[in-house]
Amino acid sequence: MSGFELLLEYLTRYFPILLFIFVALAFGVVTLLLSYLVQPKYPEPEKLTTYECGSEPFSDARMPFPVRYYIFAMLFVIFDIEVIFLYPWAVVFTKIGLIGLIEMLIFIALFLVAYIYAWRKGALEWD
Repeated sequence: MSGFELLLEYLTRYFPILLFIFVALAFGVVTLLLSYLVQPKYPEPEKLTTYECGSEPFSDARMPFPVRYYIFAMLFVIFDIEVIFLYPWAVVFTKIGLIGLIEMLIFIALFLVAYIYAWRKGALEWD
């Protein structure tokens, strides 16, 4: 095989992927352009004001949240991701056998230790 034939075979193998990427990008660009061209343009002062759930804003939107909110949110995400790891394990449980069971028991034990630690530190209380 010559270099050109090898390149041609390589390109034909990956052409569907390149086509998919091109179509996805073109769809995004065309949608944005079309929405920009079709949108109504009435810049009235009422439409340019800040909108918060149908009511007038009563304070600055950049007020700081307590750190406890961020800690609670991060703990939720971490524990949620850890629980998601149980689903693939359950699917292949019959194939991985006793070793997989022991590894998952260790994983759950570490999960419980982290949960008890967060509970004792008061990170799960919403005051």
